[in-house]
Amino acid sequence: MKQYIVIGLGNFGASVAKTLVDKGYNVLAIDKNKEKVQELANTVTHAVEADATDEEVLKTLGVRNFDLAVVSIGNNIHANVLTTLLLKELGVSYVIVKAQDNLHGNLLSKVGADRIIYPERDMGVRIAHNLISSNVMDYLEFSPNYSIIELPVTASMVGKNLAELKIGSQYNVNLVAIKRKGEINISVRNDISFSSGDIMVVFGSNNDLKELQNSI
Repeated sequence: MKQYIVIGLGNFGASVAKTLVDKGYNVLAIDKNKEKVQELANTVTHAVEADATDEEVLKTLGVRNFDLAVVSIGNNIHANVLTTLLLKELGVSYVIVKAQDNLHGNLLSKVGADRIIYPERDMGVRIAHNLISSNVMDYLEFSPNYSIIELPVTASMVGKNLAELKIGSQYNVNLVAIKRKGEINISVRNDISFSSGDIMVVFGSNNDLKELQNSI
């Protein structure tokens, strides 16, 4: 079973830690704030009050034995960057780091961060897309030019299958899943007919997705 470290137990870090535990994974949660550590003490596998910028502390906690670390130190960029650097130097193979902006993200890349996330920016983008596109139920930026969106099946599509609608070939997008009555079907075949209430999960370039949105 994979083991995870979450460093920085603000709203984002605590949410990540709790979700990983709910999925059945072992989680070591670290923060300098005693109250935040105590709040998660009965939820995660281990919760430790410690300074993650102290190399000896990280060694003592055995961070090299963990598969992945999430650094979610939000208000102290120096601590955020230094912790990332130490984790990589101590042998953590994959480190995900929360960044405040692109400049911060560039710095994290230089010290070895494997993946950089921008929670506030990404959530803002998702909300904006939902506001300006009435038929988009959810949005996830995959890269600057590609995204994954959820679109409701319209009345004109009900009873028809992918082969008839030709969504993939006509719009150059990929239907990666269909959500139906709370279930997700990722084995999408051309002969599957759409039902009322279905939700399409579609991947493609932003331009192609926009054309699809405007046509249904």
